[in-house]
Amino acid sequence: MDFGTFLVQCLNSVQYGLLLFLVASGLTLIFGIMGVINLAHGSFYMLGAYMAFALSPLFGDQFIVMLAVGVVLAAVFGYLLEWAFFSYLYQRDHLQQVLMTYGLILVFEELRSILVGNDVHGVKAPPWLEGSFALGDLMSYPWYRLFASAACVVLAIGLYYVVNRTRLGMMIRAGASNRDMVRGLGIDIRRLYRIVFAAGVALAALAGMIAAPMSSVYPGMGASVLIICFVVVVIGGIGSITGALVASLLVGFVDTFGKVFFAELSGMGVYVLMAIVLIWRPEGLMGRKV
Repeated sequence: MDFGTFLVQCLNSVQYGLLLFLVASGLTLIFGIMGVINLAHGSFYMLGAYMAFALSPLFGDQFIVMLAVGVVLAAVFGYLLEWAFFSYLYQRDHLQQVLMTYGLILVFEELRSILVGNDVHGVKAPPWLEGSFALGDLMSYPWYRLFASAACVVLAIGLYYVVNRTRLGMMIRAGASNRDMVRGLGIDIRRLYRIVFAAGVALAALAGMIAAPMSSVYPGMGASVLIICFVVVVIGGIGSITGALVASLLVGFVDTFGKVFFAELSGMGVYVLMAIVLIWRPEGLMGRKV
């Protein structure tokens, strides 16, 4: 492998890992802090991709505005979904959580089929992000992929700041450690959970919107993302945002370079990584913390 190809694969690894972090961070908030096993999280990623497909003709070149509108719509949807369904799951066992969230997957898939059909769709990148830039004499890299990586980095920094430097983040961290104590201090834990859930849905949907121009928008696209996100959460440590970031980047490198060097065995690479990490640190890389 020459240096140009190696550099492209490194950029692809980072871009995939950062995009995966957006989805996994939402799952970390919902699973790690609220204690709900949300199998429908991949459907929120699919929702974002289909929103990009539906909204892109309306906004044209205003791609950033489209992303902002999509995030707001996804957050409102998540807030209402938590109020209507997930608020009843906190005191129930994991089996009921799994059954209800799996039922939501079926509902979302059927609604998707009714509204947009079962065809595969494409979303064009905005004109100002089309094309690529040179990496050496023979290799080039798309501007849109670089934009996706930069957007994910900005969002990761923003998420870190909110969780670790704001009053809302303080309440989220306290709720992750001891929800009964937070309730005893007079904080409306149900409202806090709705905000956390809405943020998790918005992050997953935003990841889907950013990913849509790089890949096709197709039925069932949330299923594979859901599995890999649970792998990231387990590797990073349940409830750890920092752990989710580190684990996402590790998974990105293992998956990308595994497909380059071991194409026949690439599907098992991330699961071997998970097994190694759990043998070494059963609680995950960063343990249970935000």
